[in-house]
Amino acid sequence: MTDPFRQQGAFSWFELTTAEVKAAEEFYSRLFGWTTEPWLAAGDGYRLVKVGGQQIGGIAGAGPKEAQRPAAWGIYVTVTDVDVTARKVVELGGRVLVEPQDIPKVGRFCVIEDPQGGVIRAITYLSGVMAL
Repeated sequence: MTDPFRQQGAFSWFELTTAEVKAAEEFYSRLFGWTTEPWLAAGDGYRLVKVGGQQIGGIAGAGPKEAQRPAAWGIYVTVTDVDVTARKVVELGGRVLVEPQDIPKVGRFCVIEDPQGGVIRAITYLSGVMAL
């Protein structure tokens, strides 16, 4: 089985950003049977989502900017080098919405938009990150 945290192009993380973390956590836990737990490295308000004991994503509290927007799911795709990927996005006619930046203890990511308007996140995980 391939490791989505290392495999170029693999969907590796799913994250909901919402102003209502507790309500979302309760809804999805009851709907899908997900379990959740706090991820202390991210501070208050971030919950890890697990299926069958395996971490698959998270629920993040919306900051002041995000609180003005509806709650939304984001998808992370693993890439070998997020900086190279961001440059290639522009070459291929897309836009970089959030420039590459570090997530402490996790890796480096950016948010991109394809030429048709689809938004996705690219991430390069730190060595040794198998799960948060």
